[in-house]
Amino acid sequence: MAATRKPLPNKAVVGAVAEVLSRYVAPHARLTLALSGGLDSVVLLHVLVALRAAPPFDLQAVHVHHGLSPRADDWADFCTRLCASHAVDLTVHRVRIACDDPAGIEAAARRERQRVFAGLDADFLLTAHQLDDQAETLVLQLLRGAGPKGLAAMAEMQHPPGWQAAQLRPLLGVARARILEDAQRQGLAWVEDESNQDNRYRRNALRQQVMPLLVRHFPGSQATLARAATLQAEVAGLLDDLARLDAINAIDGGRLDCVALARLSMPRARNLLRHFIEQHGQAMPSLRRLDEALHQLRDAQADARVRVGLGALELWRFRGGAYLVPAPDTPAAPVRWQGEATVWVPAAGVNVHMDVVTGAGLKRDVLAAGAATLGVRQGGERLRLHAGGPHRSLKNLLQEHAIPPWQRARLPLLWCDGRLAWAAGIGFDADLCAAPGEPGVLPRMAN
Repeated sequence: MAATRKPLPNKAVVGAVAEVLSRYVAPHARLTLALSGGLDSVVLLHVLVALRAAPPFDLQAVHVHHGLSPRADDWADFCTRLCASHAVDLTVHRVRIACDDPAGIEAAARRERQRVFAGLDADFLLTAHQLDDQAETLVLQLLRGAGPKGLAAMAEMQHPPGWQAAQLRPLLGVARARILEDAQRQGLAWVEDESNQDNRYRRNALRQQVMPLLVRHFPGSQATLARAATLQAEVAGLLDDLARLDAINAIDGGRLDCVALARLSMPRARNLLRHFIEQHGQAMPSLRRLDEALHQLRDAQADARVRVGLGALELWRFRGGAYLVPAPDTPAAPVRWQGEATVWVPAAGVNVHMDVVTGAGLKRDVLAAGAATLGVRQGGERLRLHAGGPHRSLKNLLQEHAIPPWQRARLPLLWCDGRLAWAAGIGFDADLCAAPGEPGVLPRMAN
């Protein structure tokens, strides 16, 4: 009696995945599959196994163990056995997520997955998002009031910032129903995450309560919504092209020219500012916050000092330009210099090298005999730059030397017995400077 041949993956599903791979994946590329053990990722694993010989590619898998479910160990074991049966190497990453994480459990789990994925040594990370996921994402983004980039939902292929691997979604054009049909026809096993039934999570509520009603009244709406996302992606791409054109005359390095910004229409200026923020890897602020920043940059007086908080960054206007800089941390206490060649100054976030020299810098004997400390401005500091000259306020000296405002609070300073002896980028106390032939110490910021 002849042995029963196990059914092969559905040709339509295989063909869809093969077509995506042909567009992006070169022969012998290193592919890593994000394997949750759920229906979609299991089907994608079987398809990839069927395709990995022509053209050849290296296939591995990764499973993120969140530890949130009492069955999490069982899921990891299932994935381990499944990969072993197909001679696919699997790496299990265990992450810890606090139930009271300020970001919420969903966001925290996503954050930890992204952290794992970012560290993968691969050419492509493959995820099993499919057509219905794309439709749900578009609806969620609509409800959040997102613009074209948000409404573009998920890209078939993208390069997430900070990742070595590109992210590829080979099932994005395949409906969930077809994937389920394929799995059942092959007799595949997969795991079910009980949290997918918890309608306290927005996506679950949308998937189980809203989308079925939408499909009932609008058959084929998943494909229609996915197509709308594709069109929005085209719009977003055109807006990016426009921003890059505007940036030619408006952005130089980390500086956005406020005069050039003001010449643009409001929508075009908003698009350029979004581009400027994205260049710094910052999450996009709300429309209200973005428009507030835009108003400050376009309409403030030419000599006005503008600072707008944008999460982990601050937007500053200085001398006709806009700059994005990290928001300051809580200032740390000054640190004592005890003869080290290099001193880490936490308040400034920099290392200061203390070079031993002759006939330059500060008197070595004076620094060694006194209490030399390094820190940042506290307010009221004064410095005499020239012998016989007046003590000048550090505030005025910073302005005269065109030190940007956001750098002034983190500028390393050195005191000797409570007297300001050195300010980075400004100079030394003239009375403490080493004479020709005299041993000196030359402070300088590390590059």
